[in-house]
Amino acid sequence: MEKIIVSFTCIDDESPRLRERVIALFVNGRYAATPIIIPDSVEEFVIGHLFSEEIIRTLKDIESIRVEENRVSVLTTDPFRITGRRKTVLSGCGGSTSYIDLSKLPSIQSGLSLSLSDISSALMDCSTDTPFPAGAFLCGKDGVIIRSEDLEILHAVDRVIGSGLKADITFSETFLIISGMISSELVRRSLLAGIPILLGRSAPTDLAVRIAGEMNLTLGTFSSDGALVLYTHPERISVPG
Repeated sequence: MEKIIVSFTCIDDESPRLRERVIALFVNGRYAATPIIIPDSVEEFVIGHLFSEEIIRTLKDIESIRVEENRVSVLTTDPFRITGRRKTVLSGCGGSTSYIDLSKLPSIQSGLSLSLSDISSALMDCSTDTPFPAGAFLCGKDGVIIRSEDLEILHAVDRVIGSGLKADITFSETFLIISGMISSELVRRSLLAGIPILLGRSAPTDLAVRIAGEMNLTLGTFSSDGALVLYTHPERISVPG
């Protein structure tokens, strides 16, 4: 059946829309990446990204950051440090493959324990009216500590980590809620930062569950009816009995 357009709408050039910023990231004078992000808290994003890519381990590893319109230049205390982790394909359980080498990642050692009311209170504080498609919320027992929204969830998480490093937050006493699916890359970032609990809005990937289980990370998602589904290490969540 032929479809006929019966109406249309013209959008004014002044109408609000998402802003994006393309930045060329240079580390010690060498090109590192070209992320596309929202133009807010660029320095915090860069710090978190360098941490997630294992170019730095602490904030003290950064000598200086210069943020320009479409370029960010970073000098580290080790001038020969240019690239981070090497991405090597590794064989996994059941024939799966991963770019993540578990032998080089820290296992979670945190003794953090949460109640369902702690999580419910934080979840209520995670609501947002912004149009950004991806959100990350670093939370404590008193609610959201740092929130970040971006075009991609990995960028939002990097900005949260960078903000946490600048604020000298003890990540082992926090938990992370994200707006989407939990991937193995999000698990890797949580492990590097030492965040013991990672919660998402939709089911995690099989590799995310396997890595979280092996590395002592609590992984969970929220079902459509609001229930919390835990995939690994549920002992950190206390249930009233």
